[in-house]
Amino acid sequence: MAMITGVLRRPTGYAGVWGWVTTVDHKRIGVLYGVSAFVFLLVGGIEALLLRLQLASPNGTVLSAEAYNQLMTMHGTTMIFLVVMPLSAAFFNVVIPLMIGARDVAFPRLNALSYWVFLFGALLLHMSFLVGGPPDAGWFGYANLTERPFSGSGVDFWVLGLQVLGISSMAAAFNFLVTIINMRAPGMTLMRMPLFVWMTLVTSFLLVTAFPVLTVGMLLLLFDRLFGTHFYAPVAGADPILWQHFFWLFGHPEVYILILPAMGIVSEVLPTFARKPLFGYNVVVYSGIVIGFLGWMVWSHHMFTVGLGPVANAIFASTTMLIAIPTGVKIFNWIATLWGGALQMKASLYFALGFIAMFIIGGLSGVMHASVPVDTQQQDTYFVVAHFHYVLFGGSIFGLFAGIYYWFPKITGRLLHEGLGKLQFWLMLIGFNLTFGPMHFLGVAGMPRRIYTYGAESGWGFWNAVETVGAFIIAVSLLAFLANFFRSLRQGEEAGSDPWDGRTLEWSIPSPPPHYNFATIPTVHSRDAWWEEKQRRRAAPAAVAGASNGGAQPSQEEAGHGIHMPSPSYWPLVVAFGVALLAGGLLVNPLLAKVAVAMAGGLIAVIGIFGWSLEPAAASPTHGQ
Repeated sequence: MAMITGVLRRPTGYAGVWGWVTTVDHKRIGVLYGVSAFVFLLVGGIEALLLRLQLASPNGTVLSAEAYNQLMTMHGTTMIFLVVMPLSAAFFNVVIPLMIGARDVAFPRLNALSYWVFLFGALLLHMSFLVGGPPDAGWFGYANLTERPFSGSGVDFWVLGLQVLGISSMAAAFNFLVTIINMRAPGMTLMRMPLFVWMTLVTSFLLVTAFPVLTVGMLLLLFDRLFGTHFYAPVAGADPILWQHFFWLFGHPEVYILILPAMGIVSEVLPTFARKPLFGYNVVVYSGIVIGFLGWMVWSHHMFTVGLGPVANAIFASTTMLIAIPTGVKIFNWIATLWGGALQMKASLYFALGFIAMFIIGGLSGVMHASVPVDTQQQDTYFVVAHFHYVLFGGSIFGLFAGIYYWFPKITGRLLHEGLGKLQFWLMLIGFNLTFGPMHFLGVAGMPRRIYTYGAESGWGFWNAVETVGAFIIAVSLLAFLANFFRSLRQGEEAGSDPWDGRTLEWSIPSPPPHYNFATIPTVHSRDAWWEEKQRRRAAPAAVAGASNGGAQPSQEEAGHGIHMPSPSYWPLVVAFGVALLAGGLLVNPLLAKVAVAMAGGLIAVIGIFGWSLEPAAASPTHGQ
């Protein structure tokens, strides 16, 4: 973190580690999200490598059945909730205020709270490794696997950890909804917003509507486990399918919560490196909104084999096929943007192209699963594992890396090395297809998912060995990125304010941005505002220089004078700790200790909220000096 501090302009506030702990600057919070998510990417990756080692050959003995189930549960949970979602949140934090011409998010302290709650929720989830063992019921948590007779205390950590993470996601989503709706620069109408801002808006709406569904489902499960109720237990007359409805009613909007930010990133990267505006901007916007709407109407395609009946299956098969239309529209618009463009083959564009190609493959297999007879044949086989990895890894991860290479110079003021970036891309692309491509073959050959071993007579050994080699190639690609990252922080080429000749407002200010972002809030007159501003400057440099304020910046001292930014605060950290302690207290035994710890956590959270409410809104002129 110290190296990142060196390339980020210090905001008004404390220096050093305490400056990061108390920061409410959206850019620093974005960096905290990004670094944390990448650490968990390495954790989830190690878990995946262990799973692949176990399956590399028939009758593997690397892991026991219990350890395999635990690592499979934690791998899926980590990659979804602790990697892809917070990496998207990192971009939301760093980029959104810059793209809309704002000095910060609407609620800076709430933004800090969302990060610290995320971190404590992630730590609470992983404490299960130290106390009784991690959850072993699968990342989907199907009933009755999660009931007391069939699982240990790890499921309690899983439920409470996800509940705490839900608080973080809800806080961040409400913050960005208010920020985007209320804090856009003058002249930036909704249909002038960059595509990434639009996809963030849709994602935030999905978050605030989808997470309460999961919260209710997990609350009922928590009552089953801690207080002896029977919401999912058939022995008490309950229906375990109720959990599947709760989980997938959340789970399918969640798929688009994971993929829409990557779609937004690709919609920014392609026009910049194709040197032309995005083809069909309006259609791409509307298709994203339609995807968000239809995402609520397809959840039971995960449940075609549970006995819902032909009418329900037919309805959900139809809506699943229907949602492929707006997705296909986006793909055709991206390809049309590239067509005839003057392509600049940078690493960011490589990852964006990889995203399109891999997402098409995942989308095609998804349409196959919309057919009930086909899905019935492929259900619970490795074909399904291949499908969702092509969507979520080939889609989300490739798209997020496109964003990392695109916005890294804006965040740090330095360029990532293009050669190492392209090496990482090719390693990741080859490793990804070697890992997940053969899973289609294994699924058709009948290999079930979630099994920890198989016999030599099955004939599955060869492709599992290939997949394991591919997984280690992916690991090497991540090591290449780490080498690139640390090299670039230390000695990367200076980026300047606009290294890509960008089209949106973040490229109009210095890199890294000052803590106040814009010395003067810009006025937007068109969709590709910064491109057109630069064209006007080239046409009449003297006149435009005197009239324009979109990118002109006075000196740091002049610009910072009179701009009041939110003061740093440690109270969001206190509140987050209290919330995590309250949740963790429910896991303590005996009952008296449980009550004492939970009440202590609640008291700390209340004190933190009270102290937060009494803080001054903005920093004093001498604060932190």
